[in-house]
Amino acid sequence: MTEKALTPLDEHNQRLQQNVHPETWQNPTPCGRYNLVVIGAGTAGLVTASAAAGLGAKVALIERSLMGGDCLNVGCVPSKGLLSASKRAAALQGMNEFGIEVPEGVHVDFSKIMTRMRKLRADISPVDSAQRYKELGVDVYFGNARFIDASHIDVNGVTLEFSKASICTGARAAAPDIPGLEQVSYLTNETIFSLTERPKRLGIVGAGPIGCEMAQAFARLGTEVTLLASSKGILPREDPDAVAVLESSLKKDGVSISTEGKELRIEKTEQAIKLRLPSGDLEVDQLLIAVGRKANVEGLDLEKAGVIYSDKGVQVNEYLQTTHKNIYAAGDVCTDKQFTHAADFMARNVIQNALFFGRSKMSSLLIPWSTYCEPELAQVGITSQQAHIQNIEIDTFIQEFEHVDRALLEGEGEGFVKVHVKKGSDRILGVTIVGKDAGDLISFYTLAMNNKIGLKKLAGSIYPYPSRAEIVRKTGDAYNRTRLTPKVKAMMEKFLAWRR
Repeated sequence: MTEKALTPLDEHNQRLQQNVHPETWQNPTPCGRYNLVVIGAGTAGLVTASAAAGLGAKVALIERSLMGGDCLNVGCVPSKGLLSASKRAAALQGMNEFGIEVPEGVHVDFSKIMTRMRKLRADISPVDSAQRYKELGVDVYFGNARFIDASHIDVNGVTLEFSKASICTGARAAAPDIPGLEQVSYLTNETIFSLTERPKRLGIVGAGPIGCEMAQAFARLGTEVTLLASSKGILPREDPDAVAVLESSLKKDGVSISTEGKELRIEKTEQAIKLRLPSGDLEVDQLLIAVGRKANVEGLDLEKAGVIYSDKGVQVNEYLQTTHKNIYAAGDVCTDKQFTHAADFMARNVIQNALFFGRSKMSSLLIPWSTYCEPELAQVGITSQQAHIQNIEIDTFIQEFEHVDRALLEGEGEGFVKVHVKKGSDRILGVTIVGKDAGDLISFYTLAMNNKIGLKKLAGSIYPYPSRAEIVRKTGDAYNRTRLTPKVKAMMEKFLAWRR
């Protein structure tokens, strides 16, 4: 049996389960010491296991629930499937701007939307399947892993001996301390994608990426949504100017935003859930808790292996090594950078450090991220607020999408790119993008930062016209214009006059 129930158990979820936790799976019989035992088959665990096996290591992978972890089953994949449907619903509602009429209006069949999501999730699942990893040469075990000591792990009564181990057990949704929350049945990211009927009224506690994405998705599909943030507002860690653009879009879609989330009390009524706020009470039919994460460290008997941990996760050093030299960790269980792509690259560091005497540092990873609302909001490196706190002097260049022809032609001119460089140079320290395809465009700057390419060289590349990527060149052009000081301009004028 799996810990996370797949509901409804239709043909798509049955296919998913057959891939990521087959009911008839037979655990292998261990034979000799493993080079590496990996606990947890989310992104970090899967990458660690497959890469190690591909390099010739003898590898065991242990999963107690569903392979693929949160990303495949209850995170990135289902959420983006739902968002894609909501974006099309919103696009249809805005067709009049393009001279196209939708005579019958937009009818949303929520059940079909969720069926499509489950189908797509099942279609993707073979990549993370037990059978695929077996074919890659990984010994896949389903069951609860417990350390016996620093070189042995028990899985359902079977002992695995290892030279090195990696803890990749991830994290889960945590219930915040809200008065009355224990009285009601609420949704988390682990259960919201099991819905088959659209809630008429949805309250969302937590205005981080998950809360904002789900608020916009459900609002566009016809749900009355209330998003409860703290006094700091939505996405408090992001650039305030970019957040303002996104917040305006959410409100345009009908999302009601409250900043009284810290003062919330909850009551159960006969027919609904009552949210009690200083500004007044309101009722919702479903409540999504989208704030707080808790590392999955329980039941592993980490003490027996000499691994120090807390509610926040496993303690690691710069090299992702725990307090025992032969045991490493990667992914959400040991960092607050809880992104699939971060887990992927942390796993790569673990392979280098655990198996090949590498010294790859976590701090050397430049990790971009994106919130996939419309408009998208993406970030890499530092914000202006962080630069101020760290006493880093910067120059900032801003280019707006309303000056990019492709964005105007498609009716999507909202948003901007904001680039921070080291003062007096073109060295990029941080970038914020808010606008369509921000999550893709941020990769230009991430590549540049990783390879020490400055704004000057970005301006020297040719970008197809008309494309949104032109905005990358425009930020470089903005920097180049600052180099034309009055003194330099006067010298050039004299030179050109001489050439006449």
